[in-house]
Amino acid sequence: MKKVKVFFGLFILGIIISSFSRDVKTINNSILLTKEISSVPTEEEVFSQIFNIPFVGNSFNGFKEAVAFKESQGSYNIINTLGYLGKYQFGKSTLKRFKIYNTQLFLNSPELQEDAFVALCSLNKWILRKDIKRSVGKKINGINVTESGILAAAHLAGAGNVKKYLRSNGKNRFKDAYGSSIQHYLDQFSGFNTSFIQANRRPIL
Repeated sequence: MKKVKVFFGLFILGIIISSFSRDVKTINNSILLTKEISSVPTEEEVFSQIFNIPFVGNSFNGFKEAVAFKESQGSYNIINTLGYLGKYQFGKSTLKRFKIYNTQLFLNSPELQEDAFVALCSLNKWILRKDIKRSVGKKINGINVTESGILAAAHLAGAGNVKKYLRSNGKNRFKDAYGSSIQHYLDQFSGFNTSFIQANRRPIL
């Protein structure tokens, strides 16, 4: 009788151990699967890896990088078919305004290009200061007007053309040689924080 009890006890113990082993294996597999799933890159991460774009939200750096990607895919040494230069596609006349005459030096200097972009934003913010005050928060052609959208549009079309667009309530439109419009830039670059930029009539690099 004792032998039967011992045998039965060992049998039950074997079942419990076997069941526990299966549970542990299942848990380990679940953990492994979770790790594999969590290691799959998000859509933004894939996009960032392909195009090398830092995703920095709606900060001023985010604004700069978004504009740069639209203009040149972020390349400092590119010259387009119309002769516009660098990461932010500056025209030679704009560079001369900031006393930059050596275009090769400009192309070879990321720091100078970044400084020039900030300076141009600062100048455009001063030129458009009244229009920014009047227009931000309004809707023009179904687009919410923001300061960052205005500054991006000014980078594309020049402050004068943006002023005409805003003051005509969107009737006086503009497109560049590649078909990019003020309206598109107002929409695409809305909502970034550009409070970092100080309006300055004579920005210094």
